Amino acid sequence: MLKFQAACILGLLFGVASAYAFEPIPITISNAMDKIIFDGRWTHQTEWKASSLNTYFYNDTQIILRSAHQDNFVYIFLDPIYDNTLDKLDHAIVCFDTSNNKSDRADLGDYCFVTYLEGNDAFTYQGGSDSDETNFFVKKSNPKGFVAKGAISDTNDRYTSVPHPSYEFRIPTDLIGRQSVYGFYFLVYDDGTKKTYTYPQNLDSENFVSSPDKWGEMYSPDKSLPEFGVPMLLLVFSIISVIILRMKNRIFSQS
Repeated sequence: MLKFQAACILGLLFGVASAYAFEPIPITISNAMDKIIFDGRWTHQTEWKASSLNTYFYNDTQIILRSAHQDNFVYIFLDPIYDNTLDKLDHAIVCFDTSNNKSDRADLGDYCFVTYLEGNDAFTYQGGSDSDETNFFVKKSNPKGFVAKGAISDTNDRYTSVPHPSYEFRIPTDLIGRQSVYGFYFLVYDDGTKKTYTYPQNLDSENFVSSPDKWGEMYSPDKSLPEFGVPMLLLVFSIISVIILRMKNRIFSQS
């Protein structure tokens, strides 16, 4: 009986560990992201250098994720460096669960952004749809300031000079909010091999993307992402300065 109970407990613990088997992604603050040239490729060797680096290994490929935030945008670069088949249907998807509520069905706080290799368009999707054909996401108008582009990286890529797809995203915090932790997911599709690669790894994506309860997390280690921006700080300091001056004037008038 004790052995059976122990086995049940171990099984339960293993199941919990498996369900949350992902490494959260730290996203750094940067003062160089506004210099990014959004052409979909690693344009010069220092372009994405001032960003967080995470590397993901799969059975037959490797994907580099660079991420950073600056002012009112989150910046993402996906670099599948061993994908040497260049197909127009190759694409990448980046998703944010803005409340990180791990819902088993995409809700209004869930957003996904899609771009194709050498394509001219990028697309925004929001949860809350009634259709399970796209896992309860529906296409929306792109928000102001949003940019996503896929292209062929080669000579200037920091990791390999062999031509391969890469994808750049600039996502406005006016849409996804300024959170210390987001639910986060990415998908890279290689049409040449008909294979899909995800974070967290090995997730099912038959209906567009996996449900948010299976996504990983992206967090701001220094809590710099949810903090006030510069204009708000200036306003706060101005208000404090006025209050202090009024208090000084009141003290002097009473003395």
